[in-house]
Amino acid sequence: MSPILAILVVAFFLYCVTTSASDPDPIQDFCIPNPKFGSIKTAHHGSLPCKNSSEATTDDFIFSGIKGAGNFSDTGLAAISVNPAIFPGINTLGMSFVRADLKVGGYNPPHFHPRATEIAYVVQGSVYAGFVDSTNRAFARVIEQGEVIVFPRGLLHFLMNVGDMPTTIFGSFNSQNPGLQKVPTAIFGSGIHKELLEKAFGLSPKQIEAMRRRFNPKRVK
Repeated sequence: MSPILAILVVAFFLYCVTTSASDPDPIQDFCIPNPKFGSIKTAHHGSLPCKNSSEATTDDFIFSGIKGAGNFSDTGLAAISVNPAIFPGINTLGMSFVRADLKVGGYNPPHFHPRATEIAYVVQGSVYAGFVDSTNRAFARVIEQGEVIVFPRGLLHFLMNVGDMPTTIFGSFNSQNPGLQKVPTAIFGSGIHKELLEKAFGLSPKQIEAMRRRFNPKRVK
């Protein structure tokens, strides 16, 4: 490959990477939301004005809330999602992260993040993890402590502790607001007409109601 062609290939690659980023590029070194203009906990992270950079402190860029596991759900999963709403220092930096802990046999059901790719690092334990691409091909296997797996943006993925000890995973996203949709809840807990669900999944009305009670009991009258 000629030097000129090589330069063009690299330039094209860099263009694709930068233009496909989930979040816009920052226009300053950092942007600590100014609490004087309202609560930091907003659905649109980064929508608040920045406080003067001279008022920023070291503590704005340090987060201590993932030293231990969060509260466990009935699936054996405890997840602590970290975004600008609770960690102002990452506001406008195009990233967020999560600590996930799984009890033995615990799982994170199939879900996806519409606005971000995720990198998951296994801190301890072993998990069966993977994703499904748009041709319905599954890429999955058991990953051990010290290994990393990537879940491409918008693709269905899942985790299950298959070891004999609790598992801890740190996940990082290339968006400060990656979004989350869990497939079982999206299907059976969103109010989709039950007749369509009966036809799509070959389930009886009784089975549909049972699934609705499980994934969104508030919608079941």
